[in-house]
Amino acid sequence: MTVDGLPMVVPTGDLPTRVRIHEVGARDGLQNEKATVPTEVKAEFVRRLAEAGLTTIEATSFVHPRWVPQLADAEQLYPMVSDLPVALPVLVPNERGLDRALALGARRVAVFASATESFAKANLNRTVDEALAMFEPVVSRAKAEDVHVRGYLSMCFGDPWEGAVPVPQVVRVCKSLLDMGCDELSLGDTIGVATPGHVVSLLRSLDEAGVPPAALGVHFHDTYGQALANTLAALQQGVTTVDASAGGLGGCPYAKSATGNLATEDLVWMLRGLGIDTGIDLGRLVATSVWMATRLGRPSPSRTVRALSHEDTEEQ
Repeated sequence: MTVDGLPMVVPTGDLPTRVRIHEVGARDGLQNEKATVPTEVKAEFVRRLAEAGLTTIEATSFVHPRWVPQLADAEQLYPMVSDLPVALPVLVPNERGLDRALALGARRVAVFASATESFAKANLNRTVDEALAMFEPVVSRAKAEDVHVRGYLSMCFGDPWEGAVPVPQVVRVCKSLLDMGCDELSLGDTIGVATPGHVVSLLRSLDEAGVPPAALGVHFHDTYGQALANTLAALQQGVTTVDASAGGLGGCPYAKSATGNLATEDLVWMLRGLGIDTGIDLGRLVATSVWMATRLGRPSPSRTVRALSHEDTEEQ
C-alpha cells in the first residue's frame, strides 16, 4: 500500500514543531472488543505500529482479568514485544498490577484516576480520594524503581452521570496526581463532549495552578466529531503529547456513551499539513490499520484510513 495523496504543508507559526503521539490502540483500542483478539495478533499489531514509526505504544493492562477480559493475556503478550526499541507503557490499577508489570521488566506504567465521583465508583469502586490513596504507594514504588509513571484522568470535560465537570474539580485531581510523583498526565475526554473553548479554559487554569503544558497529554474521543478541533486547541496552548488510537479503535467499557478514540491516521494527516513532525510513516500506519480491521472483521472508522486505502484499491 502506498500513499500518494498527502496534504499541502502550510505551517501556522503558533504551534509546536514536533508532537509525540502516544499510541493507545493496542490497549485502549482493543480493551472493548467483544471477540477475543489472539495474543499473536496483538503482538503483531504492536510490532507493525513500531515499524510505522510510533515511539510510544501502550502495550497492555495489568488489571484483573475479570475487569477487562480482553487484556487477560498481559503476561503472555508483553514478553513478545519487549524487545522493540520503543517505549511500551502498561496500565497498572494497584500494587499487584505493578508487581506483575515489574516482574516482566516494564519501565513505564500508568495509573488511571477519575475527575468525577460517579466514574470513580463505576470504574474503581472507590471515591476519587480513595482511588488517589490507592495509587500513592503504586506511584511511590514505581518511582523508587526509576520507572516512568503516567497518570490518566478520565471525565475531564463531561461525565454521563454528572454532566459538565467544573474546571477547578479537574485541576484539583491533576495536582494531586502530580504531587504524588506522576511524571505526566493525560487529560481524558472520555465521552467526547469537549469543545475547543473548554479545552483552552482547562489548560489555562492548569497552567495558572502550576501544571504546565509540558506535563500534559490530551486524550480525546470523537463522539461528536470534535477530537481534531480539540487537539488543535491544545497544541495552540503548548501541549506536545497527544493520545491516539490506530484506526480509531476503542471506547471505554465503564462508560457506555464513550465511542472511539481519535484516529492516529487522522491526527497524523492534520499534523503533516501543519508542518508538525511526528516521525510516522502514514502509509505504513494506514496499512497496519487496514490489516487489523480485517482481523476484527469490520472496516476502520478512521476517515483517513478509508480515504487512503480506497485510493489504493482504485489504483489497483
